[in-house]
Formats: sequence, structure tokens, C-alpha cells
Amino acid sequence: MRHFILNCFLLSVLVFALPAQAESLRIAVATNFSLPLKAIAARFEAKHQQPVIVITGSTGKLYAQIMNGAPVDIFFAADANRPAKLEQENRIIAGSRRSYAIGSLVLWTLSTDFPLNSQTLQQDDFRYLAIANPHLAPYGLAAQQFLTQQGLWKTLQKRIVRGENIGQAYHFVKSGNAEYGLIALSQLLQPGAPDQGHYWLIPAESHEPIVQQVVKLNDSPLIRQFMQFFYQPESQALIQRYGYQTPDADE
Repeated sequence: MRHFILNCFLLSVLVFALPAQAESLRIAVATNFSLPLKAIAARFEAKHQQPVIVITGSTGKLYAQIMNGAPVDIFFAADANRPAKLEQENRIIAGSRRSYAIGSLVLWTLSTDFPLNSQTLQQDDFRYLAIANPHLAPYGLAAQQFLTQQGLWKTLQKRIVRGENIGQAYHFVKSGNAEYGLIALSQLLQPGAPDQGHYWLIPAESHEPIVQQVVKLNDSPLIRQFMQFFYQPESQALIQRYGYQTPDADE
């Protein structure tokens, strides 16, 4: 009996001596915004010693996963449509939906032999143009809108290759499987990255504004702390270095 009591005492000491498991933060982010978000998350982890799990994918796919019960605390979408739908379904913390960035679409190629402009895709000297799936990715929808405005959407159908997200569209060009890509400017402005061919900034009036919104799906002191960190001037400056416009960060 004495040995049993002693063993129970030692077990209780070991249990209470173990470090408490840190609360983790689960963030879903659209592929186009994954680089700046991961950089901000790394800074947050270093400062606050709190683990951040970042899940990336197309906005449409992440939205579907959230609707199916995926455990996500914060959702950084690449549009305003899916966050609004989540709000309508009462899936978010009331009052948490807000715009956090405005993105830019570019026409990109690895070749530097000739300039890019509005006439480039009118030519017949390329095999494939990569875009993100317009049904899943807001940047893919913006690409479709631009091509429609240019009168090219129907004529280029056999040359358009679609990635599930903007990251796959980028890799179609990077790997040489497509000569051109309509992708996010932020993908080409990673700080410290080597120059990658050249790009042409698609006129903003050629497509609907790419207004990106964030929503909180849960609430806790850690979640609120991260959002405050996200809107600090240092984080906002980092976002701008990736080519995004940032709305007024005041709460």
C-alpha cells in the first residue's frame, strides 16, 4: 500500500511538472497571400512563443473545408465573397469581417526577349497561358474578366491551362509548361528572391477589384492578439512590400 501511494505521488509530480501544451492558432490563407502571412506568423511566434499552423489553398477550397467543419480560427480569403457567405451562414465571430488587402493581377513570362503589353496575348506565338481556376480562385476570376474584356476568353480556350490555385498557375510557367501566366503580383515580389523574367501589371479597370477579406471563426485572447499584431505598422509594411495595397488598419 505504501508503495502504491508513493507511486501515485510520483506520477502526480511528473504530470504537474510537464510543461503546459501551448495553445495553437490555426489560420487558413489563400495561396496568393501565403508568403506574407507566413512571414507575419513567424514573427508572431518568435515574439509570443505561440505556435501558428498555416493552411494554404484556393479560397474556394478553403471555404468548402470550413463549411464542412475544418478546424480554423482565422480565414484570410482572396475575395470578399466567401467571407460574406460565411457571415450569412453565421459561421464567423460577429463584426470580424473586414478588408485587409487589395491585390494586383499581372501577366508574367520567364522570357525577357520582348516587352509585355495588352497585345501580347493577341499573338499566335505561344502554346499555353496559365491561370487559376476561376471557380475556386479570385485571381483566376480576375484573369477571366480581363481576358473577356480583351475578347480573348473564348478564342484562347484551347491554350488556357488552369491550376487549382494561383500557386499552381505560377508553377506552370516556372516549370516551362506554359509561356505566360496571369498571376498575383505578390508572387513575384518575395523579398530577397531573384528576378524572374518580367511582368506587365494588368490595368485595374480590366477586372473587378481584388479586395481580400479576413474573418475570425473563433474567438480567444490568442486570436485577438494575433489580429492586433497583424495590423501593426511593421506587419502592414511587410504586406505592402509584397505589392498589396492595405486598407486603413485602424480598428
